[in-house]
Amino acid sequence: MHVPMLSPFVLLLLAAAPPPGPSPFETIAGRALTDGATLAAATDLADRVGQRLSGSDGAAEGIRWAVAQFQAAGVAVRAERLKAPHWVRGEERGEILPGPGHRGWRLALTALGGSPATPSGGAEAEVVEISSMEALATTPVEGRIVYFHHSMSTAEGYGEASELRSFGPAKAAARGAVATMVRSAATASLRTPHTGTVVFKAGERPIPAVALATEDADVIRRWLRAGPVRVRLQLGCHTEPDVDSANVVGEIRGREKPAEVVLLGAHLDSWDLAVGAQDDGTGVAMVVEAARLLARMRPRRTIRFVLFMNEENGSAGAKAYAEAHASEVHVAALESDAGAGRPLRVVFRGGEGGEAFLAPLLQPLAALGTDPAPARQDHFGADLHALARKRGLPTVHLIQDATRYFDIHHSAADTVDKIDPVALAESSAATAWLTWSLADAAGTLAPPAIEPPPKEH
Repeated sequence: MHVPMLSPFVLLLLAAAPPPGPSPFETIAGRALTDGATLAAATDLADRVGQRLSGSDGAAEGIRWAVAQFQAAGVAVRAERLKAPHWVRGEERGEILPGPGHRGWRLALTALGGSPATPSGGAEAEVVEISSMEALATTPVEGRIVYFHHSMSTAEGYGEASELRSFGPAKAAARGAVATMVRSAATASLRTPHTGTVVFKAGERPIPAVALATEDADVIRRWLRAGPVRVRLQLGCHTEPDVDSANVVGEIRGREKPAEVVLLGAHLDSWDLAVGAQDDGTGVAMVVEAARLLARMRPRRTIRFVLFMNEENGSAGAKAYAEAHASEVHVAALESDAGAGRPLRVVFRGGEGGEAFLAPLLQPLAALGTDPAPARQDHFGADLHALARKRGLPTVHLIQDATRYFDIHHSAADTVDKIDPVALAESSAATAWLTWSLADAAGTLAPPAIEPPPKEH
């Protein structure tokens, strides 16, 4: 085989030329996978700040923490003020009273966020089981405590379960129920009830509402098959006046198209039963890590990092952001609110040509074990609803492994020890890359059709 001889001049150039540098993906993913910063941030938020329910001292401390995190990352940051709800949990007790064929039973329960207190002597009544909104419309419930049953066993069942939890109590109240109980929206339990929000609109009669640990829900259901079941509930929760709060907004200004914004968000608040390590501490940590990784990379468009307040029980932060930034051009938005599971695939909401636009941007994610083929899905995250309803907003969503997420979601078990550090680092790398690639791409996703108003429940 003939090997061509290189001139001394060419050899000198080759010797002097530096080796090719890492690609943007290698730079972003390499640091995210090895520096441990995402886990460190999630741990610090959970352990040092703690629970961050809207209106609490923890929420206020979370805002200060987030501002300091963006400052340390070298990203311009501001706190955008808003008024947020302040619900206080208080006392929560319940029991099944002894009856024919069964003994008394102390219930493992927790009040749903937004529930009112019971009367001073408690709420006591016979229980009636309801398994759907349709059944609620035809079953006599006046003077009863309604038990909402569902059979959620996987993440896919969360939508049905959360609808009963959030909107069932107001419907039951309208038909004369005195209180409601719902089986926790959970995929596992060791008698750990999972809270959530209950929605009472203006003019609706609020009634006490609790979630039961799945074991206790099954006790009630089993005993109802044998005869009447009577329950007494005692709740001390209440709502105080709205408080001053804020969204925390960090920003990297675009080098060519600063008026075009790519938004990466997560919610800073959490429920109060634990410390919100995965809901949404890991999401917040991934946003902070993306800011740190991208701070010196000068994207084509502006990247805006938004840590929303009050996602869990009112979405005041999402509404305030949408109103304050209604005139701006958001070309894409992402939300990180799915725990710490591995990055599985990417879905999007957008117009024609979305698959062709995203496919080359997603290809590097195959190195993380993520399916690089984009798929359409009508999912855009709770804190992006307010923007999406007003106009077409292209959204990109990283689907993470949620196999175990609802074991701990909204419960006292949502603590740091449940986080898989490797899976978290992989999803952090994927999130940062998606944000960068959308902000630095030559073009943008075509917008989807304008989102219609949400259906009335």
